[in-house]
Amino acid sequence: MTSAVRANPFVQNFLRPPATALDIAADGVRLLGVISVVIAAVWFTLLDAGVVAFSLPALMLPRFLALRPGWDIAVALSVLVAAWSNIFGLYESIPGWDLVVHAVVSGAITLMGLQALAHVGVLPGPARSRHPRVSGAVLGGMLALAFGALWEMVEWAGRTFVTAEIIVSYNDTIGDLAADGVGGVVAGLVLAGGRVTRPDSALRPPARAEHRSPRR
Repeated sequence: MTSAVRANPFVQNFLRPPATALDIAADGVRLLGVISVVIAAVWFTLLDAGVVAFSLPALMLPRFLALRPGWDIAVALSVLVAAWSNIFGLYESIPGWDLVVHAVVSGAITLMGLQALAHVGVLPGPARSRHPRVSGAVLGGMLALAFGALWEMVEWAGRTFVTAEIIVSYNDTIGDLAADGVGGVVAGLVLAGGRVTRPDSALRPPARAEHRSPRR
């Protein structure tokens, strides 16, 4: 690995060795995700293995973003639960489970998305705006709906080109997007409160915007 890559703050966070029991537990959940792909491929189907493998990037992102271990574990577990719920058919067998998982996972993805976009300067960090809660709720809701729309497109493509077992309907799509929006708003409010990332993160917090009084 070149020195330029190692100097990248996201890479520095990812390569940071675990320092506490919770850090080890969070890495253990990531390892469980990798093992889950093998389990799904051997005891279930290759399609099921692909579903679990699709979740692996979301399991790795918390390390790149240096989320606190509690948030790291929560994000990783929610993504794994979502993947295995599909394999065990829980979305069809438990009423409302689909909406619950959509809200939780959408919130987790939005939390990481807002953090990443704030650190690269694409979006302002909600915690450092003049109205953090309003900013967090608006940005979180909008980003979650954008992610949700992309996911619905992926589901449509999966049903059209891979398998007709994937359920795609108007009511299902609208309900999923509504749940995504709720999860995103909650994620934005959480970020507005701060204390989501580790204090030893290599990522510098976004600079606070300067607010100037209008000229008279």
